[in-house]
Amino acid sequence: MNLAYWIVAGLLALFYLYGGGVKVVRSRERLRPMMAWVDSTPMPAVRAVGLIEVLGAVGLILPPLTGIAPWLSLAAAIGFVLLQIGATRVHLGLGDRQVALNITLVLAAGVTVWLAMARL
Repeated sequence: MNLAYWIVAGLLALFYLYGGGVKVVRSRERLRPMMAWVDSTPMPAVRAVGLIEVLGAVGLILPPLTGIAPWLSLAAAIGFVLLQIGATRVHLGLGDRQVALNITLVLAAGVTVWLAMARL
């Protein structure tokens, strides 16, 4: 169970560190080719989502690694489930039916929730 957590949480954290970091530092023009939703979202909100993703990725890894407040990894995983449910709604609301990545991320975050609960 422990190894499974580190594999799934590690992959999820890498994805969100990259995706969140990109949202934090890139301009709207550089984000547009991979994220069409940025046109209808104020940049401070895009940056906030990016920051939340980066902090969540840290929350998946750092607490269980240090043993300090390991329940934060569960909170981060639940946060990613909620984030991707919201992201799926945004995509569908904008008429974008390509939500396979969002569904995959919801499932991965859900597995991480289950594995984090088993660790506590």
